[in-house]
Amino acid sequence: MSENNEEETSLQMSFMEHLDALRWHLVRSAAAIVIIGVALFCYNNFLFDTVIFGPLDQNFISYKALCALGNKIGAGDAMCLTIKQQQLQTLGASEQFFTHMWIAILGGIILAFPYIIFELWRFIKPALKNTESAPAKLFVIIASILFLIGICFGYFILFPMSYNFLINYNLSDGNHVQTHNTLDDYISLISTMTLVSGLVFELPIMVYLLSKIGLLTPTFMRNYRKYAVVVILIVAAIITPSPDVTSQMIVAVPMYLLYEISIFVSAYVVKKQEIK
Repeated sequence: MSENNEEETSLQMSFMEHLDALRWHLVRSAAAIVIIGVALFCYNNFLFDTVIFGPLDQNFISYKALCALGNKIGAGDAMCLTIKQQQLQTLGASEQFFTHMWIAILGGIILAFPYIIFELWRFIKPALKNTESAPAKLFVIIASILFLIGICFGYFILFPMSYNFLINYNLSDGNHVQTHNTLDDYISLISTMTLVSGLVFELPIMVYLLSKIGLLTPTFMRNYRKYAVVVILIVAAIITPSPDVTSQMIVAVPMYLLYEISIFVSAYVVKKQEIK
C-alpha cells in the first residue's frame, strides 16, 4: 500500500513539475510578445504609415511588381491596380488608441512566433530521445519559416488584391452607393487575411502531425488530389474576388504547391514508420 502511495506521489510531483516548467515557457513567450509589442507601439509612424497603411499607397511594392509581371507575360496593364485614394474613418473617440494597441500586440505575436515555437520545443525536448531531438529542432525551424512566408504572402499579395477589388466594387453604374471604409473594417480585413495566410502555410506541418499519428496517408492525399485542386480554385476565387484569372492563379499555385509538398511530407513520415 505504501509503495503505491509513494508511486502516486512521485507521478503527481512529476506532473506538477511539468506544469511549472510549462508555466515558465509561457511566461517567457508572453514576455517576448510584450517587449516586441511595446517597441512597435513606440514606433507607431513606421508601424502604421509604412506597414499597415502601405497597401493604400499607389507606390506600394506589390502593385509595382504585379504591374511589371503583367507587362512581362504579355497581359499589358491588366494586372496594374489603380488605388482609390481615401481616408479611413473612425466611429469612436477611443478607436484609434485601441487599434494602436491591438496592432502592436498582433505584431508582437507575429515577430515572436519563432521564439514561441522555440520555447515549445524546449518544453518537449526532455521527453524526446536523442534520435528525435534533431528532427524536432528542424520541425521548429520549418514551422517558423512557413508561418513567416505565409504572413508575407498574405500581406504583399493576398490582401492588396482583395482589398482593392472590394473597395472599388459597385452594385450598379448609377453611383447610388459610395464606399467610405472605416479603420476598424480595414484593420479587421488586413489582420484576418494575413494571419489566415500564415496558418494556411502551416499545412505541411499539420500533415506531418496527422501522418505521424496515422490519421492521414499519402495514398489518401493522392487519391483526393483532384478534389483538392477544385477546393483550392474555389478558395482562390473567394479570397481573390477579382475576375482576372492571372490574379487567382497567383493565389492558387502556392496553395497547390503546399498540397504537393504535404504529400511528400506524409510519404516521408509513413516510410520512416515502416522502417521502424
